[in-house]
Amino acid sequence: MNKHTGPDLAAAHITGGVATDQRHDSAHKHVTGTAIYIDDMPEPAGTLHGCLGLSTVAHGIIRKMDLRAVRSAPGVVDVMTGDDVPGENDISPTGRHDEPVLTTKKVEFFGQPVFAVIAETREEARRACRLAKITYEELPFIVDVADADAAEPKMVTPPLTLKRGDASAAIKAAPRTVKGTMRVGGQDHFYLEGHIALAIPGEDQDVTVYSSTQHPSEVQHMVAHALGVPSHAVTVEIRRMGGGFGGKETQSNQFAAIAAIAAKRLGRAVKIRPDRDDDMSATGKRHDFLIEYEAGFDDEGTILGADFTYAARCGFSSDLSGPVTDRALFHCDNAYYYPAVKAVSAPLYTNTVSNTAFRGFGGPQGMVGAERIIDEVAFALGKDPLEIRKRNFYGTSDRNVTPYHQTVEDNIVHRIVEELEESSAYRRRRREIAAFNANSPIVKRGLALTPVKFGISFTATHFNQAGALVHVYTDGSVHLNHGGTEMGQGLYVKVAQVVAEEFQIDIDQVKITATTTGKVPNTSATAASSGSDLNGMAAQNAARQIKDRLIAFAAEAHGVPHDQVVFLPNRVRIGNQEIPFTDLVRQAYMARIQLSAAGFYKTPKIHWDRDSGSGHPFYYFAYGASCSEVSIDTLTGEYVIERSDILHETGRSLNRAIDLGQIEGGFIQGVGWLTTEELVWDGKGRLRTHAPSTYKIPLASDRPKVFNVALADWPENVEPTIHRSKAVGEPPFMLGMSVLHALSDAVASVADHRICPRLDAPATPERVLMAVERVTREAASL
Repeated sequence: MNKHTGPDLAAAHITGGVATDQRHDSAHKHVTGTAIYIDDMPEPAGTLHGCLGLSTVAHGIIRKMDLRAVRSAPGVVDVMTGDDVPGENDISPTGRHDEPVLTTKKVEFFGQPVFAVIAETREEARRACRLAKITYEELPFIVDVADADAAEPKMVTPPLTLKRGDASAAIKAAPRTVKGTMRVGGQDHFYLEGHIALAIPGEDQDVTVYSSTQHPSEVQHMVAHALGVPSHAVTVEIRRMGGGFGGKETQSNQFAAIAAIAAKRLGRAVKIRPDRDDDMSATGKRHDFLIEYEAGFDDEGTILGADFTYAARCGFSSDLSGPVTDRALFHCDNAYYYPAVKAVSAPLYTNTVSNTAFRGFGGPQGMVGAERIIDEVAFALGKDPLEIRKRNFYGTSDRNVTPYHQTVEDNIVHRIVEELEESSAYRRRRREIAAFNANSPIVKRGLALTPVKFGISFTATHFNQAGALVHVYTDGSVHLNHGGTEMGQGLYVKVAQVVAEEFQIDIDQVKITATTTGKVPNTSATAASSGSDLNGMAAQNAARQIKDRLIAFAAEAHGVPHDQVVFLPNRVRIGNQEIPFTDLVRQAYMARIQLSAAGFYKTPKIHWDRDSGSGHPFYYFAYGASCSEVSIDTLTGEYVIERSDILHETGRSLNRAIDLGQIEGGFIQGVGWLTTEELVWDGKGRLRTHAPSTYKIPLASDRPKVFNVALADWPENVEPTIHRSKAVGEPPFMLGMSVLHALSDAVASVADHRICPRLDAPATPERVLMAVERVTREAASL
């Protein structure tokens, strides 16, 4: 809109409606450094700064805690322990009461918060934390998931079993079988903006908390519980996060609660922004898994039965490990039909930080197990893994029931894979790579094409709801607020596009505002790829309420039927006349028509019975596929990604530009998880990879040399989602599996593809080298 002339009333289309390529609303601010994050906000006068004192043993009883030197250190205003929590000393998100704000008697992982220092400056708080003298009675500890599984396993939450048919009998009767184990590593979120909370005390019981969180309502409730006050006393606000990826779904609770307690104790604003090392040590990560699998299959490669056990390193408390390990089982099929299947989770207690949500929420680990079985079958039969994949795809009218007894009703994986196979020249390149490897003794190439079928919805049915608040002001501008949070993924602009489309006004007339519990209550986390689905529908509902009132008013005021009131770009046709949208709004205001609405949406059809392991937990599935080619150096294990081709679908995309960015970023993050991002604990239970110096995320130079990413332009969601679009946050992450399997293919070439490399993840250069040497030895013994 031109600020001097107003909206173009003769335009054929609005600017920034649905299905148009709009830049991220803050993109220009991100690249110029003008986007305001919590640490950029002007601090209130007298703001204090906090730092957490962390445990120095992996498991032990606190026998003595001498904090005198801490209290007397320069600048220190207060030192808090768990005994100073005025309400409930617990921030467990699932209500299991197993995660204290500050532990008081027992520490259960190296780096667990034991006390908090509040000082005049952040540097003074950090230095004071080092002066604590804590005496522990050390106890035996378990760090590795294999050790936890081998011992008498202690679980942080009840396990789940999915079962359809008799897997054991099917495997026993099958002509061929494979059996093995696979390790899948964890992953640090490595958000650019670390955790941060700024608490500002108000009058009476009130406190306002600015928290870098994906779940403002949960932070609100946790802060209220810790303070011992009603939820209405706590307001949580977040305009944007510098990345989240699931790491700010529950992990923000601790920092917000401590900042709020200190702020109310001292009557001054308190900010807590942990150092990156402390952030990585004290906050949860993606669960690493030990997967045991067995499958039976026929001579053509059709899988007849599959049996999985997914054992996860969960850490010392439940956090979200129950639903994460559940979702791993939900995706143990990926895109494949198992006539008989059994899958069991084992959410194991370990003396490590409690692992938490991470993009895909267990689904990626589940899929990796499925793809390992595909590889095993292919090597056992001497066939191309892609042939085995295609043979076992879900059907469209039969062979379409999942291990959790949901019928797959929207299957398009066949066409997605077929189109990618052709566009990536998969067959030709396999022949070329075979010829290259035959003449290259040192550098070997590998190629793989892997599919993705990812279920969309929170499996906890009650989370599948959202609210929104829309105001239309008398000048025709619109104020939009909803429960979704912005972490760089483009949710805010997508929902603004939905509202602009409903009113047929240019998007710059829609004001995007910070998410706050004071406007939209009881919201769900921005997670499970549901942000646009839920909040877009809630915002549309609110806009339509106002729109319906405007239509009713115009029809009555001008004496025309309702169907003769039509919203056109920046104007409204009423009978045979057209007036600017702004004029109609002003007239409605003068007639005392309400121009504000609270919208609401709940996802239909979904239900889930965990006890029986059956239901309809997902509203729909998102599909994609990727084809990757790699080169490995068989003398060092080093590798490069030569080329990756991706075809992904998001239904009728709300914003192709945003969706393509999510697909590219998700793929690269998935590749990082499966290749270079390795978490290492030492013999004392200390996380050693707790900084950029020791933890390697992909660099720009690690991206594929040739990177072709396309959105399928033909699908639309079979379910009535917002403009028939589909979620895009998590599904592309699993596209990175093609790189892991391309590496496996390259390793296998050293023995003419006679031996399955069984390459674990992350496939670091060291693991690739060891796999090359092992395959070479095994081939020599044949």
